[in-house]
Amino acid sequence: MNTVISYLQIENISKSYGDLLLFENVSLGINKDDKIALIAKNGAGKTSLLNVIAGIESADSGNISIRNNVNIEYLDQDPLLDENCTIIEQVYNSSNEIAATVKEYEEAIVSTNKKLIQSAMEKMDALNAWQYEVKVKQILSRLKIDNFYQPIKELSGGQRKRLALAKVLINEPDFLILDEPTNHLDLDMIEWLESYLKKSKSTLLMVTHDRYFLDRVCTEIVELDEKQIFLYKGNYSYFLEKREQRVKNTNANIEKARNLLRTELDWMRRSPQARTTKSKSRIEAFYDLQDVASQKTNDKQIKIDIKTSRLGKKIIDIYYLNKNFGDIEILKDFSYKFVKGEKIGIIGKNGSGKTTFVNLITGNEKASSGKIDIGETVKFGYFKQDGIKFKESQRVIDIVREIAELVSFGVGKKMSVTQFLNYFLFPSEMHYNRVSKLSGGEKRRLYLLTVLMKNPNFLILDEPTNDLDILTLNVLEEYLQNFPGCVLIVSHDRYFMDKIIDRMFVFEGNGALKDFPGDYSNYLDYKIAKEKREKKSIPKTTKEKVKKQNPNKLSYNEQRELGTLEKEIQELETEKSELEIALNAGNLNANQLNENSKRLNKIIELIDKKDNRWLELSMIEES
Repeated sequence: MNTVISYLQIENISKSYGDLLLFENVSLGINKDDKIALIAKNGAGKTSLLNVIAGIESADSGNISIRNNVNIEYLDQDPLLDENCTIIEQVYNSSNEIAATVKEYEEAIVSTNKKLIQSAMEKMDALNAWQYEVKVKQILSRLKIDNFYQPIKELSGGQRKRLALAKVLINEPDFLILDEPTNHLDLDMIEWLESYLKKSKSTLLMVTHDRYFLDRVCTEIVELDEKQIFLYKGNYSYFLEKREQRVKNTNANIEKARNLLRTELDWMRRSPQARTTKSKSRIEAFYDLQDVASQKTNDKQIKIDIKTSRLGKKIIDIYYLNKNFGDIEILKDFSYKFVKGEKIGIIGKNGSGKTTFVNLITGNEKASSGKIDIGETVKFGYFKQDGIKFKESQRVIDIVREIAELVSFGVGKKMSVTQFLNYFLFPSEMHYNRVSKLSGGEKRRLYLLTVLMKNPNFLILDEPTNDLDILTLNVLEEYLQNFPGCVLIVSHDRYFMDKIIDRMFVFEGNGALKDFPGDYSNYLDYKIAKEKREKKSIPKTTKEKVKKQNPNKLSYNEQRELGTLEKEIQELETEKSELEIALNAGNLNANQLNENSKRLNKIIELIDKKDNRWLELSMIEES
């Protein structure tokens, strides 16, 4: 029989900000090997609860007990990184002896000082730190972080989140807390992370809106609802079933209490003489009943059926569209005619050109060649990744009233903006809140609402699911399923895509855009089958050949070569990034463009060659 080891006990904790009470007297226990997902509406206090557990914030009341010597790592939504470090320095910035030794080795390689390199390699040998270094670079590479010596201050928001994720995974803590880990990851990264966490020995507490990810990784779900916690011992599918039962039971109890309250109110309103001392218990029971009856019923069904502008027969015709930055091809000879009512998903690796493509369609980006012919009746609604432009001092109600006082539905049907806000899960007490009081998810929900209010007939949604809670996603999914116009969605949320889309545009790299008839799961099945066919045609894998040719571990000279290759590759990656930035800036003359393009091609050639040798040596080290 397995012994249950408690890692964390939360007892009766409460948290509020001013007059906003997030949760009250909640209790929860987390044991070794648990893999738990935390689900709640935006603004309900998910991140605040994680911050309290991680010790970043304190609870207003209650107790939190953490087992001695349990190592905790926390991935925040907005991770703090040292701006003065490089990527590799940030990763090795740890009290761990092996990490410190690998950091010393990396610094020695950069210095090219033979004595320092020799001394560092001897320490690496003594601690058997070579495997640790390989693991670090494998995780970084899986998360598409290849320029290990790039300064933190040059990283984008997405790169910073991926670096912070890599760092917490590399440290292999006893207890891992992750707040939206799949944001800023492409589908390949999400699938890798899903597999990694399923195999990980770390106990896990995670907030995510990715329902496939949640369903496959977590075995328990904690729901934060109406300031209380509800525990479900099962995956997401089990949660859906049991939550529906709980909501029905709660609503039935509230309705029963309201019916009883009417009878009791009649008794309470009688003259005081009717209330003898024998009736004290009944009076107390009345107030308890009043508390139950005054609760809000949960999960009113929200039906969104906004009227769209008329869409004619001609929508968007694309002819031989090309887009490149210098010699880097984003799109090559792509043609397509959109049909009314179709819903298309766009996937591809980060940086492959997904956002560029939708910007070409909307006219925010110019094509290198080709033609986009847009029908006269097309009215775009474009939800951008970075489209939130609200002033922090603005009130929610004023933002929507700037667009319209009434929202048009079907023929003759209109709705006030206050009713429309309620539809989008903004209750009346939030209408006069300032933007500064909203959570990140609430801001994105408000932005989405403003896009839909304008009655578009061609919706373009660029990563719409980031930071939206699962309840909001269900509302949006229902709307999109019934949307009569065209929908184009860039998303890494597989569950969301499978529910909505019937066609895929897949960015495969080097300008290739594949038109695939089916949803994401259909495409994944196709991709897996294709990879199996390709593997069958290869008699031996690269790894098997390497093992046969090099049955022993790396020699001293090979270890030195591996370290030198890493430095050379990083220098080439840095130069490659600088050239790409220069080419994309659009301020080079013809001669400079030609020279930079030639040099970029040469660098890509060198990187491929050195990468192959690095991979060969790394495989020997792993074997």
